[in-house]
This record gives sequence, structure tokens and C-alpha cells, in this order.
Amino acid sequence: MEEIPTWAPDTRDISEGWLAPRKARAGQSLSSVLNELPSAATLRYRGPGVLPWGALEEEEEDRAESIQAFMEASQNETQEPRPSRELPWPMQARRVHRKRVNQGQVTHGSGSRAENWARMLRRSREKMRENWRTLQPWSWTLKKIGGQFGAGTESYFSLLRFLLFLNVLAAVLKACMTLLPTWLEGNPPGPPNPSISSPCGSYNPNPQGLITFSSQLFNLLSGEGYLEWSPLFYGFYPPRPHLALTYLCSVFLIGLVCLLLILHRSVSGMKQTLLAESGALTSYSHRVFSAWDFGLCGDVHVRLRQRNILFELQVELEEAVVRRQAAVRTLGQQARVWLVRGLLNLLVMALLGAAFYGIYWATQYTVELQEKPFVQQTELLKLGVDYLPSIFISGVNLVLPPVFKLLAPLEGYTRSRQIVFILLRTVFLRLASLMVLLFSLWNRITCGGNSEAQECKTCGYNYKELPCWETRLGQEMYKLLLFDLLTGLAVTLLIQFPRKLFCGHCPGALGRLAGTQEFQVPDEVLGLIYAQTVVWVGSFFCPLLPLLNTVKFLLLFYLKKLTLFSVCSPASRTFRASTVNFFFPLVLLLGLAISAVPVLYSIFWIPPSKLCGPFQGQQSIWAQIPESISSLPQASQNFLFFLGTEAFAVPLLLVSSILMAYTVALANSYGRLISELKSQIEMESQNKVFLAQQAVALSSPSHL
Repeated sequence: MEEIPTWAPDTRDISEGWLAPRKARAGQSLSSVLNELPSAATLRYRGPGVLPWGALEEEEEDRAESIQAFMEASQNETQEPRPSRELPWPMQARRVHRKRVNQGQVTHGSGSRAENWARMLRRSREKMRENWRTLQPWSWTLKKIGGQFGAGTESYFSLLRFLLFLNVLAAVLKACMTLLPTWLEGNPPGPPNPSISSPCGSYNPNPQGLITFSSQLFNLLSGEGYLEWSPLFYGFYPPRPHLALTYLCSVFLIGLVCLLLILHRSVSGMKQTLLAESGALTSYSHRVFSAWDFGLCGDVHVRLRQRNILFELQVELEEAVVRRQAAVRTLGQQARVWLVRGLLNLLVMALLGAAFYGIYWATQYTVELQEKPFVQQTELLKLGVDYLPSIFISGVNLVLPPVFKLLAPLEGYTRSRQIVFILLRTVFLRLASLMVLLFSLWNRITCGGNSEAQECKTCGYNYKELPCWETRLGQEMYKLLLFDLLTGLAVTLLIQFPRKLFCGHCPGALGRLAGTQEFQVPDEVLGLIYAQTVVWVGSFFCPLLPLLNTVKFLLLFYLKKLTLFSVCSPASRTFRASTVNFFFPLVLLLGLAISAVPVLYSIFWIPPSKLCGPFQGQQSIWAQIPESISSLPQASQNFLFFLGTEAFAVPLLLVSSILMAYTVALANSYGRLISELKSQIEMESQNKVFLAQQAVALSSPSHL
């Protein structure tokens, strides 16, 4: 068996070479060379009281002390049980060192009992982290996607997996806090009797009579009929105090959990983004010398890692070219670039304004069409009218993002900056279109905000047109979710796959050009964020919407994976993964904040429906919370009401301000320290260049 070489310092070479007597060397002395270093011109990096280079009194003592110090350091490095990853040694030497340390610990035992427990705790934590990575679904699929299509495409599937986890968690919370209390307190009552009238009219969610198969299918697509009075929507749940409390608390709990998880993901992505954008890791030497994983086993893993590094280098080269072109622009060229950017932004704003007006018009015109007799008599036409806002929103979201993608390269930004602008415009389009739809619906519910109107004066909402307005909002979100899924399936099965098959039979370069399809990461990511925002808005009015979205994302993952490997080719222009790892969760956080606005407005200001839902008879949905608090013991009531007073809010604000100021000051101090360390690194690089020049000069024939 071949013997593994050991790693040990060679003191003979050091004593004979580096620390050789000065009289054996020709040319300048070591102290004079070191005094000419760029870093020797300042004391900032050496500190006060440090003698200049080469100012020791006795050279023999210097040589002896250097040999002794080096030997002691070498012995300490080889004898102390330091972790192998902290040693500046090659991988083979680290493995030998780890084996020696393990053998010594088994034979003699090392350290005290506390050190052993700390070591065991550290190892168990690392094993748990590794086991968690292996338990994450589709980990190998993500590695394969990143190796073949780049880290940007991998980030889309990683975000999809994260959103799937959020929806599973939300579905479990909804089931535990909404469905279980509904049946634990007894069977829920049936739909209200339409013959019984009240000051707020009557409500008949499930008309009786013979229903054809086509009507059943249309009810499934629109959420009406038998689905309207089912656990899928708000109106099904009975007015019970405990159920109302858990129903409302589930919304806040899901929002809080999603917020914390998204913030955790954003912070982890922000660390990578700041490190990558700072310039510390954008050099090619980092990719060449530090990006390789020496623990890889197998040819497949090695090839995937090689492709990842290739994509990263491609991104750096593309952005370096754009930055080089921007650096040599004249003043006139720079003015022309800014003029083009201003005109393009005006065009984008005009397109967005037209899209928003179209969505508002489609929502208002839907009400007029639904009252037409010929629409009510034709089921297919009625279904099309019901889906008119969803169709218009999906059409706008399909047409405008490609236009934004065509305009982005004309602005003269780098590839990563173009991706950011495309994402910003597309997310504004999608989220704002959703807000326009909700605004038009709220305008109908509240009679345009006029509580003195004839339709809203009796009950506080438009009870004649919308007797259970919460269920109607849930149906709109249900239709948006379902139509988005059907649109994705139709585009994939009816456009992308036939295009690939048809162009595959076309000979020559024309067939290859027409059949080449790239995976558009910005559009796909914004589709995910839009769908998740719809779920956050509709989960209060449609409690089972997170469960439906879980099934949708599960189907979407395998559909997009099949499309990626069967239809798409690697992107001709890639972008940095660190940017999307931070920007995608940030946009997702924006979607969560936007979705909270209509939900909180419904909870605090709009009166709940008088004929359906768990909050019947309340002035507002939030009124259930003070009513539940009043049933608690007096001490608990005083404590909870104290949390809402100024005596608690003002000290909390002061403490938060102090902590924020301390955090900002600490961040500034760290920033200054990082700047000084960067300057020191630059100075060390200048020292190396100077020493290399001196070595070349001394080795020239004139000095021999």
C-alpha cells in the first residue's frame, strides 16, 4: 500500500535559505529592502512604538529568535487540536492532521469534560445541518439545474421550493385553527333559508333544482353553486365565538410566520449580495482559486461544479465589458444615455397607466354584462363574463413583460441591473393590477366610500348586489389562482412543446433559431410572487386557498422542470445569482406588505356580512378581539389593555430607538474597520509587487 505523505515543516530548508547569514548574500541587506516597502512609509498599519524594519541590535539574536519562534509555531500547529479547516494547509495535509488528532484523542483523551461536550455539541450540530440539507426535497434536482442552466435558473426553483414550504405551513395552520374548531364544536349549520328575509336582504348560495353536468363544471371553475357553501369559502363557517377568534388569529399567525421566514431568507441572501457587489469576491482569482469544492466525488458532481464556475465567469466578463464601455463615455454620450432612459421610462409609465385603466374598466363592465338577460341564459358566456377581469389581468401580464425586456437593453445597464429593472417594472405591473382589481371590488362593496348611499345605508355595505361580500372576494381570488394555473398549462402544452417539435423538423439554422427557447427567470419569478400575493390576499376570504396553491406549486415544479430539460436551452446571457438571492425575497416581502393592506382594511373598517360568516352581528371583524378579551380574568384584561396604552408604547419606542442607534453605530464602526482592512490588503499587494520587482532586479546578470 502506498504510504500517505505527512505534513511537517522543513526547518533545514528554512535555516539554510530564508534565515541564512547576511554575509552569504550579495546585494542590499534585508533591512534596507524592507524599509523601501510602500507600507513602511506609514505607521498606521504597524501601530505606535513599533521599530522600523531591520532595527534590531544584533543580527545573530534575530536569526536565533526567528528559528526558535518558527519551531515553536510549527510545533503548536501540529500539536494543538485545531480544526483542520482553520489550518492553511493542502487538503491532503488536513486529512492527515485530522487522523492524527482523532488517534490522539482516542489514545490519551484531550481536554476537559467541558471541551469534550462542546466538541460533541459542535459535531452534532454539523451533522444535523447536513441531515437537514439531505432532507430538503429536490436538492439533487436543483444542483443539476444550476450546473446545466446557471445559478439564476436554479434560484427560481429554489424560490418555488421555499414558497411551497410556506403554503404547506399555512395550510396546516388553517386546518388546525379553522377546520378543526368548526367540527369540534358540532356540525356546521346548512345554508340560510332564502325565504327568510332580514333588513339586509336574503342570501341563497346554493340554489336547489336539477343541475346539469356543464353547470357543475362551470361552478367548479367559478366557485359558485355547491362550492359557494363549502369549507372553501368564508360564508360556510358558522358564527361561533371560539371559531371567530381562531379564524382571525390564524390570519395574523400565518402573516407573522411568513414575515419571519422571508426576513430570514432575505438576510442570508443580503450577506451574499453585499459580499459579491462590494468587489471583494468579484475578482477572477476568487473563482479560479477559491470556488472549487475539493470534497466532490464523482464525475457528475465535478462537471456540474465546473459549469457553475463557468457561468459565474461568464457573468463577470459580460458585466466587465459593460462597465468598461460606461467608463469611457464622453459627456455628450452620457447625456444621450440619460435622455434615452428618461424617454423609455415615460413609455413604460404610459403602458402601465393604460393597463391599469383597462383592468378597472373590465371590472366595472363585468357588472353591467352580468345583468344582461342573454348573458344569464348562456352558461358559457356567463363564465366568460365572470372571468373577464382575470382574463384581462393575465393578458396584460403576458404582453407587457416581454416589452419591458426589449426596452431594458436600450438603457445601457449591466445584465444584473437590467434584471433588477425588469423585475421592478413587472412586479409593479402585477401587484398594482391586483390592487386595481381589489380597489374596484371595494368600490362596489362600500358604494364608492359613501356610507350614506341608498344601497349601503342600512347595513354598511352593498347588501343588494353582494349579500356575502367576503365570499365574493374569495371567489375572485379563487378564479385568479385557477386561471393562472390554466394559463401556465396552456402556454406550456399548446405553445412551447409544439414549437419545439415543429421547429425540430425544420432543417438548417432557421429551425434551430426558431426552436431555441430560453427560460425567462424574471417573468417566471414574478409569476410565482404574483400567485403567492393572491393567496395572501385571499386566504382570509378563502381559507383553503393555501392548500390549493400547494397543489398548484407542486404541479408547477414538475411542469417547469420538464419544460426546462425538454424545451429550453441554457441562457445566452446569464446574471449573478447573489443579486436574485436577495432581490427575490425582497420583492416577496413587498408582496406580503401589499397583501396586508386590503386584508387589514376589511378587518378594521368594512362591516362584516350579516347573513354569512363567523362574524355575523359584529360592527367590525376586529370587534371580536375586544369581546374575547372581556371574557378573560381581570388581571389578564389589564395586562392586554396595558399593551395598547401610551405607557407601554413610549418606552418601547425609546428602547427600540436606542437599539437601532446602537446597531447603526456598530455597523458604521464595522464599515470603517472593513475599509481599513481593504486598504491594508491593497498595501500588502503593493508590497508583493515591489518585492517581486526587487527579486527580478537582483537576479538580473548585472547583479550577479
